Amino acid sequence: MVKKRVSIFPSADYDARRAEQIPETPQTRSPAFRLAFRDWEFLEKDELRPVRLQLELLKFEMILTEREITSTVVMFGGARIPPPDQRETARTKTLAELSHYYEEARAFARLSGEESVRRDGREFVVCTGGGPGVMEAGNCGASEAGAESIGLGIVLPREEAPNEFVTPELSFNFHYFAIRKMHFLMRARAVAVFPGGFGTLDELFETLTLIQTKRMEPVPMLLFGREFWERIVNWKALADAGTISEGDLDLFRYVETAEEGWDIIRQSEGLDG
Repeated sequence: MVKKRVSIFPSADYDARRAEQIPETPQTRSPAFRLAFRDWEFLEKDELRPVRLQLELLKFEMILTEREITSTVVMFGGARIPPPDQRETARTKTLAELSHYYEEARAFARLSGEESVRRDGREFVVCTGGGPGVMEAGNCGASEAGAESIGLGIVLPREEAPNEFVTPELSFNFHYFAIRKMHFLMRARAVAVFPGGFGTLDELFETLTLIQTKRMEPVPMLLFGREFWERIVNWKALADAGTISEGDLDLFRYVETAEEGWDIIRQSEGLDG
């Protein structure tokens, strides 16, 4: 663990507590007198957006560094995909048919969790968006393997609490999509993408763009469900049009099962068994 540096100066918390004990006067009641880091009205101003962006970047990074987590297996996928035993409640026939990917995501995360446990929880840590559907399946599978897992939530109008399988100490909440997406990929050793909607597509294409433009090192990009993805995206048409190169179609691999996906990672990383 990283050793905490001892400061010779008073801590921020110490000074904040002292400030609370100062007698009330017109001067001390004024917003101008508040310590800046305890002044929420000040911190929420538009001009402080760069500081808030930095805080969201730092908090996640510092916690994972303290826990010595060096690599993750990222799982993207639809929040609306139900587990098989709830497929009858699915909003559409297609969602019901896709429910088996919940179990594939769970099995895939279990395999990743087992590898993480073998590495003292520091590598191949499952990382999801922390919500329901495929995300829940990912955190559940890791938990079944006895591994910790990460959930990167974000404040949305109808967002629920994180799913119950996210490790509480690794359950994060974000305001900025950009910082959240950055954290998804900063430690990624592999990315598994299951059927999903706009959010999943956004995460998929951002990752592919970063790899295509060499802003990110190539990692195994696994697309679960060839039939779904080829119905949703006409990849060949993009290549035929010349808007992407033919070689860009090799940036990802189709897989159908957890075992098939994990085998690609195992070969890429030179893992045993």
